[in-house]
Amino acid sequence: MSLDWGLLAARLIIGLALAAHGSQKLFGWFGGHGIKGTGGFFEGLGFRPGALFAVAAGSGEFFGGLFIAAGFLGPVGPALIGATMLVAVVTVHLDKGFWSGDGGWELNAAYVAAVLAFAAGGFGSYSIDANVPSLAVWHQSNVVWSVLGLGLIGGIANLLVRRTPEKQS
Repeated sequence: MSLDWGLLAARLIIGLALAAHGSQKLFGWFGGHGIKGTGGFFEGLGFRPGALFAVAAGSGEFFGGLFIAAGFLGPVGPALIGATMLVAVVTVHLDKGFWSGDGGWELNAAYVAAVLAFAAGGFGSYSIDANVPSLAVWHQSNVVWSVLGLGLIGGIANLLVRRTPEKQS
């Protein structure tokens, strides 16, 4: 029983934090820049049209985070988060080193580790998936790996369509 409470707490903290990050991109909430501002930033990274990529990244974080917080659809939320974090690490954080205080990829790695643990180990008893028998299929090993693989392919595809970033003057 204590494991289920721990999983619930972790899901709520991690999932809602990720959903809040997505809401910054989508809606401009919590000090974010919304689609227009985030899209402009993404254009500078070589993602054009920037608004489309802002919606994709924001939606991945927002819905992925909500799915994790609710314990819904097994690996779908983790796959959305993993794809978004992969792109963020490669395009924004990797060249800044590990530590997030220096703009590095530390926090992204922590998010990926957490969501992979949820995908592999499940969400616990206090989740939608655990209480709707027909959703058990999402936790079968072949489904988990397939969905996570699709997320990885989606992240790589985003990186492949990226254009050369414009030089800042």
